Amino acid sequence: MAAPKRKRNLSAEKRVKQAEKRHQKNKAEKTRLKTIARKVAGAVSEGAGEKAPAAMKEAMAAYSKAASKGIIHRNTASRKISRLAKLAAKPK
Repeated sequence: MAAPKRKRNLSAEKRVKQAEKRHQKNKAEKTRLKTIARKVAGAVSEGAGEKAPAAMKEAMAAYSKAASKGIIHRNTASRKISRLAKLAAKPK
């Protein structure tokens, strides 16, 4: 892939750098959220009584924080938390 074309002014170059930096941070945080969700699902499927509530609490905090920072939409966070809670509450 060819190198990106040079921008006409310094502020445009800076915005491109900032956007890329934000993109990388957001991508890393979204990956972390998916990992946490898998941890909850794993704890529930194993039937680990003490691990599931702790994992669920961590997931709720992480999704809420991501929504408040604007990494994911608040409705998306609410939906994911709701689905994880439903999964965790399922009778074993």
